[in-house]
Amino acid sequence: MRFGERPMTELLVDRAANRSTCGHMTMRVLFPTILAAFCATHAVATDKCTADAMIVFDGSGSMAEMGFNDISEPRIFEARRAVAEAVPEIAQTRRLGLVVYGPNGEDECTGLDLRFPPTANAAGAVIDAVNALEPSGSTPLTQAVRIAADELQYKTKPAAIVLVTDGKETCGGLPCALANELHNEGADTTVHVIGFKVRSQFFSWNSQSDRGAPESVARCLSDQTGGTYTNAETLDQLTAALRATLGCKLLF
Repeated sequence: MRFGERPMTELLVDRAANRSTCGHMTMRVLFPTILAAFCATHAVATDKCTADAMIVFDGSGSMAEMGFNDISEPRIFEARRAVAEAVPEIAQTRRLGLVVYGPNGEDECTGLDLRFPPTANAAGAVIDAVNALEPSGSTPLTQAVRIAADELQYKTKPAAIVLVTDGKETCGGLPCALANELHNEGADTTVHVIGFKVRSQFFSWNSQSDRGAPESVARCLSDQTGGTYTNAETLDQLTAALRATLGCKLLF
């Protein structure tokens, strides 16, 4: 055997060790280091978008409100259509759970309902729940997000939460304090906030152009946990925001 050659048995062992699986790909690799880096990168991306997620959905009375001229549809109508368009595709790649806040409480601020935990193929359940909503009550969004985080066991597991809200916290909750808690105590907690048709308290026809689009007070939940904040004014924008925050874009 010449200098530098290795026994065939060692080569076969090494070659077998260099077979690695990323998702559904099985590769025979000449450069294990490159493969390890590739798999690490894609594993993170895959885990982020396919891990269990909770949708926190605004069912408060303001979701039944119409536009300023009182001739457009209530917010809830477009929200239902956006959920029906976006969720079926999303539910194929990740388990989804749902928390609804607003209706059916003993008083204005106790309407908090964990409809179901993360469930496989949950599109039908999510769509049915949102379609059946009759918006009422106030907006305990902070407590609703906390319920979702607890359901995901955020202190010990990665937690992905998407909050759909039309703006304000009206039940005394402190969304920014909760954001700090999720950031500091969570294993890896990310909250994405979609502000749907958010309106400032005092609206004038020039207010949006002068100051930019109003934002939900819940924005700090996304800012402090590394999530995204999205303003959505239309059906298409809300559908796109749901797909962007919950959906998977896998490149192999």
